[in-house]
Amino acid sequence: MPEHLLSISELNAWYGESHILHGVGMTVARGELVTLLGRNGAGKTTILKSIMGLVGRRSGSVQLEGRETVGLPTHRIARLGIGYCPEERGIFSSLSVEENLLLPPAMKAGGMSLEEIYEMFPNLLERRNSVGTRLSGGEQQMLAMARILRTGADLLLLDEVTEGLAPVIVQALGRLIARLKERGYTIVLVEQNFRFAAELADRHYIIEHGHVADTVTLDEVGARAETFSRYLGV
Repeated sequence: MPEHLLSISELNAWYGESHILHGVGMTVARGELVTLLGRNGAGKTTILKSIMGLVGRRSGSVQLEGRETVGLPTHRIARLGIGYCPEERGIFSSLSVEENLLLPPAMKAGGMSLEEIYEMFPNLLERRNSVGTRLSGGEQQMLAMARILRTGADLLLLDEVTEGLAPVIVQALGRLIARLKERGYTIVLVEQNFRFAAELADRHYIIEHGHVADTVTLDEVGARAETFSRYLGV
């Protein structure tokens, strides 16, 4: 079995004529939680979309358990066990919580049952008959995350899950993500809120101008304050 669940090297990506990613390289071991940190426009979301094949054009290598995925269509990539939770959440707003949870197809064995989902997300159990338009922002985010757990994905790509949410909801999402890590999920988290991410991640990849500018491990965070200040302004 390959040492890394996800291995990216010399990844370039374009939207039309715009060259966004410039030789990105990173690895994620099975069971790790890593963050992609950086200012707006640095290329963080484009890295997630490039993993899924959702950019106009890409080159380089994106390997999942040693299997090359550059060149595969998005639906084939998803069936390898990758779940993508986009910043815009993408729930079906006219359907109920439970209908949203029943829609995703099984991509891989091991998806959570409804009972497991409701145990992990008790808010969704309470709102299971409510349509998406009646959910709060935090509940919509939880539903978006819960849907990908139904598919059997074991690599989760989470994009800006705390964006625009109240601090109490951010704390609840932090606890949820920590539980997912404890259950063995591998997680790549794009995040603007460094203080939220700092306590969760094994490693931080700092993204600037479409490439990896630096890497900081969990045990280095306290000593690398100047690095975070330089790249993130925190």
